[in-house]
Amino acid sequence: MSRRFRGFLPVVVDVETAGFNPERDALLEVAAVILTMDDDGWVRRAETHVQQIDPFEGANLEQSALDFTGIDPWNPEREAVPEREGLSEIFSPIRKAVKNHDCKRAVLVGHNATFDHNFIFAAALRADIRRNPFHPFSTFDTATLAGLAYGHTVLAQACKLAGIPFSNKEAHSAAYDAEKTADLFCGIVNRWKELGGFPPPVIPEETE
Repeated sequence: MSRRFRGFLPVVVDVETAGFNPERDALLEVAAVILTMDDDGWVRRAETHVQQIDPFEGANLEQSALDFTGIDPWNPEREAVPEREGLSEIFSPIRKAVKNHDCKRAVLVGHNATFDHNFIFAAALRADIRRNPFHPFSTFDTATLAGLAYGHTVLAQACKLAGIPFSNKEAHSAAYDAEKTADLFCGIVNRWKELGGFPPPVIPEETE
């Protein structure tokens, strides 16, 4: 795995939020799917970790965003925890997987990855978490990869084109979306390998 992605371990993340502003709007749910690689070099899903998050003090809650996700932030059955506790529970197995795969750090994979990356980093900063396993700016974006591979950037449509079952009723759950995004990412990476695109051909050095 470390050789495939330049020392990075891909970890697929999806967040559900109460808006689009990572500095102002509440982070409500985080899911992280850790990937692994078999002995033949095929990438696949390994573990899924999910945390429900309490809105931080003073957080904005856009009703339109809550209606879209169907999340009631104050429902006690969510068993939500503060940002620091929730992110720590997410980050711990990621750091362990990074070490187990002999990687330097994790790289966030997401569908429109900048959105998820910004919310994760804003929450980690608020919670004063200094051992953030993710690269501070590099991401792998499956919207871009799906546009290249399948000509579509919407997650549901890209999954269908890739032969991955997708239920619109189950969508907008962080765990469901993260696992479907992981399946899409693994499918594209594995298809590229299948087509002979990786490892890249060795270009002989010029001789005088």
